Amino acid sequence: MKYRSGYQETFNIFIYTVFFSTGKHENVKITAYVGMFKAKILVIGPRECGKTVISNYLADATEISGGDYHPTQGVRILEFESTGIHVGGKEVSCEVELWDCSGDQKFENCWPAIQKDANGVLFVYNPDNTSHGKELETLYVHFVQEQGLRDSQCMLFAHHKPGANEKIRSQIPSYLSKVPCVQTNLEDDSEVVKQKFNDLLAVLLRNWTDRRDQEELSIMNN
Repeated sequence: MKYRSGYQETFNIFIYTVFFSTGKHENVKITAYVGMFKAKILVIGPRECGKTVISNYLADATEISGGDYHPTQGVRILEFESTGIHVGGKEVSCEVELWDCSGDQKFENCWPAIQKDANGVLFVYNPDNTSHGKELETLYVHFVQEQGLRDSQCMLFAHHKPGANEKIRSQIPSYLSKVPCVQTNLEDDSEVVKQKFNDLLAVLLRNWTDRRDQEELSIMNN
C-alpha cells in the first residue's frame, strides 16, 4: 500500500490517506499531530504532595513509586509528547512542556518567570493534609487569578500517596469548586491520571484553535 499526506488547516494536523493496490479508498484511524502549539502546563501544589512523581509518570520519565523524598529546587521542566487526545472528533497528539514547580515558598521570587506564557495549571495536593487547603488558596491566587487564567484551564489532583489506608473523599476548597477535581492514586488507578491530563490538554487545544481562528478572521476582515 502507498501513503500520501495532506494538510488540514483547521487543527494544523497531518492526515494520512491510504490507497490500496485495488485503488479503493478506505478509512484508516491514524493519530494526527497538532503543529505550532506546545502546551506549557505548570504543576503547582504544597510541598510533599506528589507533584514530582505525577510529573514523572505523565512524562514517562521514571518509575512511579518508591525512593526517598527529594524536594524540587525551584522548577524542573519535562518535555514530552502526549497522545490519544480527542479534539473535534479527531485523535491528536500534542507537545507538552511540564513545569514541575517547587512547593516551597522560598522560591516565590521565581514565580513571575515560571508563570510567563503558561497555558494551564495542574494543581496537586494531599487531601489527608489539613494544611494544604490554605496553601492551595495562595497558589490559586498567584498562578490563576493574577495571571488571568480561567478555571477551565486548570485541573486539581487530590493525590493519595502509596500506602494510604483508603481514598478519603475530602471536601474541595470552595475557591476551587469550579476546577475539575480528580481523586488520584498511582498504585490503584494510574491510567486515570493520564486520561484526565489529556482532558485538560483537549481544553487547552480547543482554546488555542478558537483563538487562532478568531485572529485569522480579524485579519481577513481588516
